[in-house]
Amino acid sequence: MGLDFYKGKRILVTGGASFIGSHLTDRLVELGAKVAVVDNLSSGRLENLEQCIEKIDFIEEDLEYNKLDRLVDIFKGHEVVFHLAATHGGRGFIDTHPADVCSNLAIEHHVLEASREAGVERVIYASSACVYPPKLQSQIGSDYLLKEDDSNPFNLEEYLSADIEYGWTKLIGETQLIAFLKQYGLRGCSVRFVTAYGPRENDTHAIIALIRKAVEKRDPYVIWGTGDQDRDFTYVSDIVDGTLLAGERITDGTAVNLGTSVRHKIKDVALKILELTGHKPTRIVFDSSKPVGVVSRALDISRARELLGWQPKVMLEEGLRRTIAWFVERRPKPVETLA
Repeated sequence: MGLDFYKGKRILVTGGASFIGSHLTDRLVELGAKVAVVDNLSSGRLENLEQCIEKIDFIEEDLEYNKLDRLVDIFKGHEVVFHLAATHGGRGFIDTHPADVCSNLAIEHHVLEASREAGVERVIYASSACVYPPKLQSQIGSDYLLKEDDSNPFNLEEYLSADIEYGWTKLIGETQLIAFLKQYGLRGCSVRFVTAYGPRENDTHAIIALIRKAVEKRDPYVIWGTGDQDRDFTYVSDIVDGTLLAGERITDGTAVNLGTSVRHKIKDVALKILELTGHKPTRIVFDSSKPVGVVSRALDISRARELLGWQPKVMLEEGLRRTIAWFVERRPKPVETLA
């Protein structure tokens, strides 16, 4: 994947010190882009940028509360904005912080206003599979793959549904982007991530929480829910590649799924992690009191294949091996475990 489009481009990454944002920043630097990162470090970490910090401009600012003129100054001179800044976390976080995640509504609008005022050419918006109707994800063992048209912000005359407050903020964020395209001619697209995992992720997400419990030899080993809930786990490098391709090739506001279309039950993922780490707990406990969200989620990636020529490369076991190796080497400090 050449991606020569980004060579020499002036790129701003919001939330660029975060898990996915930092991997995207590293890749853009590799591609020869001139990159700036804006992040308030509420969840992102400067250590995530240690590979490229000397080659980028880092700006510590808050996109929710800053005045527009300050944001316009930050955004000026950039041709492309990758917008990943958000209040977010794993299921435990978004279930218990509904008011906090609603701040995304303001962040999205401020980013789009600043992009318009600053003359940014295109905005690539990091959306989520949480934009999809929970009713389509309510059956254990479902084989239904979520399609972009199941939540279509171009068609506002039809009923829309999304997964709790966080999903609604992401769906409205997509709607805001389209509104700026319609009214001001701003270009861009939305990329819908699903259960991304990999190095630099934190304990608010299931994979890292399960890895920490295994590496630390916890016994009993606790798994949230019944373990029968499934997800479409997508490795971070695949997410980054798809996002870059979308940023180059889609400018009309179209949303595109980035996933694997493969379901894995949480209990099977946990057992694989135990196998790969060598931990053999005497008891595995399923804690059904914890929030688990929808019970079955996987994405149809036909549009990504058609429009981007993209498909995932890293399958789950290899992705888990890489993530465990990173965790063992770095032993990141725990954050509030909500997964």
